[in-house]
Amino acid sequence: MLGSIFERLYYALDSTPLIALSGAFIWGILSIILSPCHLSSIPLIIGFIDDQGNITTKRAFRLSLLFSAGTLITIAGIGLVTGLAGRMLGDIGKFGNYSVAVIFFVIGLHLMEIIQIPFAGATGGGYRKKGAAAAFVIGLIFGVALGPCTFAYMAPMLGIAFKVAADNLIYSISLIIAYAAGHCSVIVLAGTFTEAVQHYLHWNEKSMGAVILKKICGALVTLGGVYLILA
Repeated sequence: MLGSIFERLYYALDSTPLIALSGAFIWGILSIILSPCHLSSIPLIIGFIDDQGNITTKRAFRLSLLFSAGTLITIAGIGLVTGLAGRMLGDIGKFGNYSVAVIFFVIGLHLMEIIQIPFAGATGGGYRKKGAAAAFVIGLIFGVALGPCTFAYMAPMLGIAFKVAADNLIYSISLIIAYAAGHCSVIVLAGTFTEAVQHYLHWNEKSMGAVILKKICGALVTLGGVYLILA
């Protein structure tokens, strides 16, 4: 079933520009939904937004977007560095995975309220700036964890993009942007939807439902760290 879906998407990427761009966007969405390492971004951003307390939908969208931007910047940087070094794109080795796993454990324990990270929450003066910076930094760190996993999913699309780059560089870049937009849309939707639910249920960071949700997300993020160690 999955093989058939990916085969159809691959042929879509080599089709007319409109179909190819649509295929790249859908491929970006599936890279989140069907990948264990990418899927851990969902509880991570949900837990982070939940930890911010009672915020606006616009701010939740902005924080989710900053997280996604940080992730993409790191992925692009790692791809460039590893490519120039002659290694498989995104391959940061076991040490990189272990380092990010430790960070996952710290964030997971914070969301489960076992330890406290002062800059990540919504309390205290200047929390808006700190929350935005924290979202971006966590995104940068999370991008390291995605290394080979990201480029394994991107490989067919990158192959098509590189093939057409010599004749149409703008179209090639557009394919990559469409993939990135699809990839980020799932994360941004999850973070923004979290705030919408909180607002509808009149939750704040101390509400029982919000606390339970945050702890569940913390446990899932911690499991993501375990996955990185065992992968």
